[in-house]
Amino acid sequence: MADLRICFFGDSFVNGTGDPAMLGWTGRACAAVRAGGVELTAYNLGIRRDTSADVRARWRDEARRRLPAGVEGRLVFSFGANDSVIEGAGPRVDPVLSAENLRNILNQARELGPVFVIGPPPLGDSIRHASLAALCDSFAAVCHEISVPYLPVLTQLTGSRVWLKEAAQGDGAHPGAGGYQALADLVQAWPPWQAWAEK
Repeated sequence: MADLRICFFGDSFVNGTGDPAMLGWTGRACAAVRAGGVELTAYNLGIRRDTSADVRARWRDEARRRLPAGVEGRLVFSFGANDSVIEGAGPRVDPVLSAENLRNILNQARELGPVFVIGPPPLGDSIRHASLAALCDSFAAVCHEISVPYLPVLTQLTGSRVWLKEAAQGDGAHPGAGGYQALADLVQAWPPWQAWAEK
């Protein structure tokens, strides 16, 4: 893995919005991988307000530019929170379409290297929590169906005092450094992540 590159696609939680250190969970998880002796190049491709449909429209071109032939690539996808946001009469993305977007992305992404999916984190209100929980279940089913590792984080982070406290002190959704560290810890403890990160 002389030229290991990992692309993170998703929304503001992937971007690390709200973290004063500008690292988010992706920067912290990759720093731990490097501290373990694995050299890598990480690309944070999180965009605020992006939905599954937005990621589906852009990920392939962005990945191809960063994962040319001859490199060892990894692709991590994490989205769904913005799909559940109510605009007008319903969510920004219908839950059925959210799952279809994920399936389409993963079926193509597997051609470029190992793929991982991190579920959406909590957003701080009961209505969206219920819709996110249902979305997490459908994402888990899609990933199981096509044998892509999926890490649900909604329940763990809903019980995280630091995540909830920092989100409440911020914009109501995004945590600070402690919350993103809590999410990074979940990723780092996840066996599929460890399987390559510890090589």
